Amino acid sequence: MRKALRWLLALTVLIGTLSTAGAATAAQPAAGGTTDIKDQLLSIPGMSLIEEKPYTGYRFFVLNYTQPVDHRHPSKGTFQQRITVLHKDVSRPTVFYTGGYNVSTTPSRREPTQIVDGNQVSLEYRYFTPSRPAPADWSKLDIWQAASDQHRLFKALKKVYAQNWISTGGSKGGMTATYYERFYPKDMDGVVAYVAPNDVVNNEDSAYDRFFTKVGTKECRDRLNAVQREALVRRESLEQKYAAYAAENGYTFTTVGSLDKAYEAVVLDYVWGFWQYSLLSDCADIPADAKTATDDAIWTSVDTISGFSFYTDQGLEPYTPYYYQAGTQLGAPTIHFPYIEKKYIRYGYQPPRNFVPRSIPMKFQPSAMRDVDSWVKHNARHMLFVYGQNDPWGAERFGVGKGAKDSYVFTAPGLNHGANVAGLAADQKALATARILAWAGVPATTTAQAKPLAKFDRKLDVRDVEREPALRP
Repeated sequence: MRKALRWLLALTVLIGTLSTAGAATAAQPAAGGTTDIKDQLLSIPGMSLIEEKPYTGYRFFVLNYTQPVDHRHPSKGTFQQRITVLHKDVSRPTVFYTGGYNVSTTPSRREPTQIVDGNQVSLEYRYFTPSRPAPADWSKLDIWQAASDQHRLFKALKKVYAQNWISTGGSKGGMTATYYERFYPKDMDGVVAYVAPNDVVNNEDSAYDRFFTKVGTKECRDRLNAVQREALVRRESLEQKYAAYAAENGYTFTTVGSLDKAYEAVVLDYVWGFWQYSLLSDCADIPADAKTATDDAIWTSVDTISGFSFYTDQGLEPYTPYYYQAGTQLGAPTIHFPYIEKKYIRYGYQPPRNFVPRSIPMKFQPSAMRDVDSWVKHNARHMLFVYGQNDPWGAERFGVGKGAKDSYVFTAPGLNHGANVAGLAADQKALATARILAWAGVPATTTAQAKPLAKFDRKLDVRDVEREPALRP
């Protein structure tokens, strides 16, 4: 009798689901008999609703999830970590996304989510506000603690979303997905890491110097180099403009130390920033003759690409967690400027320590990235790394060795920090799409037939580069 009742209930739910043309709800009853996905999510201990936003064909939730500050000692305090859930149906695979920074509360769909036509869980990285403990113990901001945030949330949500899971992220998010796989390799069925830097040895950055001698065309490189040099040659007059700009906007320079240090940092980011976020065709917008260009033209070009607000206290504060991690585990690039006379460069690329308030202690751990790099080379399984040919961050990248299984590193021709599967050469695009579908448990008949299962949505599937201001992945 009980079996018959359960069968009848399941049939009723199935009929109701098939007859509903609007937003999808969970296809399986949860504890207590409810089938509404919101109730299922909120039945998870520690989960609370911030808001639900409508989007046709989906349910979109902004939620808080209670996490321990220290996963090694869960009893020593908790904090609220913000997440979003783009729900399609519990019968579909789920993509676990993090950008490595704040989470967007606007409905969006990452490329793997479109490919597998699935659900998407997006996680805000710990210590990015509002997902920050108070008071903040910065020693608990490391890649293992962050991976453990993902692991704990995955275990909680796997009870609702029981189908295959794929983790993904771009830039620092791609790094985050990789670190998560290193520490919890049994959680995900696949990993798609976009444009993920891999600074194995922090003090050896010659790969970046080589990159900048070959990227794009000589004409474009010469234009950019000339504007950057000219901004330093005209330092005195342009810093006066900077001082007026800072005063007008209430900007201060306590963390970096001075307006002069901030000015040079912005200017030295200029060439890197161009290649990170622009295409070769954008070189047409760079002043053709820097020496004869007006101060306003030089200022505008540098401000458009690097942004003079970024190394102010107000610009740095939201990114304190990133610079803390760069200075303790991730590493940070240092490049040289052979086309600029030494007399014009006072500080060079400044270390992350200069961008974090001195009240926060920092000590670099050189073994952290070596460990991850070695693990990926020898143990990667179902991992796809996608890089852009013209992206500086790809100069130091992840690689897979003989011990890796069903794992790939692909490069999108001519693309920047926004490189994706869609931008790969046709054969690599087909293979990458086929592997993502297979890992998600919805394989294509053949590799050649592998295509995204969901139609492109102009609002959900924004393919813009994941831009973070200044020199940040």
